[in-house]
Amino acid sequence: MITEGVFGMSGNMGDLKGIVELKKKYNFRLFVDDAHGFGTMGATGAGVGEEQGVQDQIDLYFSTFAKSMASIGAFVAGDKNILKYLRYTVRSQIYAKSLPMPLVLGALKRLELVKKHPELRADLKKIMVAIKDGLKDRGFSINPTKTPPTPVVFKGGVGEAANMAMDLRENSGIFCSVVIYPVVPKDVIMFRIIPTAAHTLADVELTLNAFSALKTKLDDGFYKKEELVSVTKI
Repeated sequence: MITEGVFGMSGNMGDLKGIVELKKKYNFRLFVDDAHGFGTMGATGAGVGEEQGVQDQIDLYFSTFAKSMASIGAFVAGDKNILKYLRYTVRSQIYAKSLPMPLVLGALKRLELVKKHPELRADLKKIMVAIKDGLKDRGFSINPTKTPPTPVVFKGGVGEAANMAMDLRENSGIFCSVVIYPVVPKDVIMFRIIPTAAHTLADVELTLNAFSALKTKLDDGFYKKEELVSVTKI
């Protein structure tokens, strides 16, 4: 079975504990893609498997360096014999180049930071709770999750989504991923807020104010204009 540790679009955690129980009855291996859980979830940042107490029951664990480690590349973890088998049989990796050594050394250093500095995850949780509670208090409908990805949903078209994203970036200094059809249903606009340990409560307040203004402008039809004049801060 293949599942995610944290589902990136919703912020929901996969029920790894429940799936592990099924392994006792059915003969299958569990593969977990934990792109958003690695480095952020669990006592040592090992991911959702550690968070749910079943890390040792995951047969193949894979994640990316592009989220919590703010780099590029990815990794696969598992039994040495399985990894050796993959190394010589996965056709997509034939002739593929390894990561440059500076990036490998950077990943090792980041892994050290994840393991030795739990206060970073504590800071992340503080910011994560503040942004989620703040959005809820301001009337936004959000998924009440306990993971960093925080989707905020609006109703509107692709053109409005583009104008909203530009307004956030150019006039509020906020870069936020926008998700449109066909990833979400037509006439749905989803902004994914991903808080980090480097953010502050002041950043949270700025974001909350920006999203409140965003909603007001959207309701007033402001983003239906074909062209918006942005006032870029210098």
